[in-house]
Amino acid sequence: MIVTLTANPSADRAVVLSSALAPGEVQRALSSREDAGGKGVNVARVVTAAGVPARAVVPVNAHDPYRMLLEDTGIALDLVDVEGRARANLTITDPEGETTKLNLPGAHLSAEEATALTEGVVAAAEGATWLVLAGSLPPGVPETFYADLIHAVRARWGAAAPLVAVDASGPALDAVVASAHPDLIKPNHEELAELVGEDASDDTDVLAEAARRAQALVPASVASALVTLGADGALLFTADGAWRGRAPKIQVASTVGAGDSSLAGYLLADLEGAAAPDRLARSISYGAAAATLPGTQAPTPTDLPPGPIVVSDFATPFATS
Repeated sequence: MIVTLTANPSADRAVVLSSALAPGEVQRALSSREDAGGKGVNVARVVTAAGVPARAVVPVNAHDPYRMLLEDTGIALDLVDVEGRARANLTITDPEGETTKLNLPGAHLSAEEATALTEGVVAAAEGATWLVLAGSLPPGVPETFYADLIHAVRARWGAAAPLVAVDASGPALDAVVASAHPDLIKPNHEELAELVGEDASDDTDVLAEAARRAQALVPASVASALVTLGADGALLFTADGAWRGRAPKIQVASTVGAGDSSLAGYLLADLEGAAAPDRLARSISYGAAAATLPGTQAPTPTDLPPGPIVVSDFATPFATS
C-alpha cells in the first residue's frame, strides 16, 4: 500500500483557451474543469486507478467545497479536520500547450492542527510500503515539518516503517535532505540545483549538471533521486548507478500533475519489484500520459503511450564509501 500526505491541498481549476494568453485582454475559454488537487492526492489517484491500494491523508474542513471534489475521486481518505479552507490553483493552457499557473497560498494551520496531521500520518503509515510526502507546506507549520514527520514515522514503526518519498522544494526539501535521509526525492532540474545551492539558469549541459549535483547527494544524504526533465525525460540516481530515460513524443494538453504521475509510476513499478531502469521507464510513461490529459486528470494504465521507453546507463555507479 502507498500512503500519501497532501499538507497544502488545492482545488485545481484548469482553463483551455482558443488562442495564446493575452494579458490585459478579455478572452473566452474553450473549456474548463475542476479537480481535487494537491501532489499527494494526485499520486493516490494514479495509484488507485492502477488497481493498487492507496490512502491519502488530507487536512480539510468538513464544510469546504474541496471536500466534495476530494470524495468524488473515489480514493481512500484519512481526513484531518481543520478550520481553514483549501486554496484554489488556476491553470491556463493555450492551443500550443503553453501553461500559465496561478497558485494561491493555503490556509494557515495551527500548532494543534499540525500535531493532529502528524498523528494522522503516523497512524496511516502502519503496514504501508511507501509514504509519500508531497507538495508545499501550508502557512503556520515549520520548514522542518516533513523532516520531523519522517523521524516520527520511523520512531513509531521502527524496522516496519515504510520507505519515504519526498516531492517538495525549497526549505522543506532542504530540511529533509539535511537530517532525515529519505529513500527517494523527486526534484526537477531547477529544484535539484537549488537543493545544492546553485543556479540552473546558466547550465549548458543539463544532464551533466544534474548528474554532478545528484552525485553530491546520493547515497550520502538521500538513497535515490528521480530527476524529472519534462520533454527531455528523466534521470534516476541510486547507490548502484544512474540511468537516463527519454520521453516519448506526445501532444501536450496540460503539464499539471505530470510530475506527480511520474512519481506514482515509479512507485507502482517498485511495488512490482521492477529493476531501476524499468522503474524509470514506468515513471516517464505515466508522466507523459498525464501531460496528454486536460486538467489534473489521473492517467490509467490504458492511457500510457505505446511503445517502449528508451532507458540507458548514464554514469558509472557511485561510490558508497
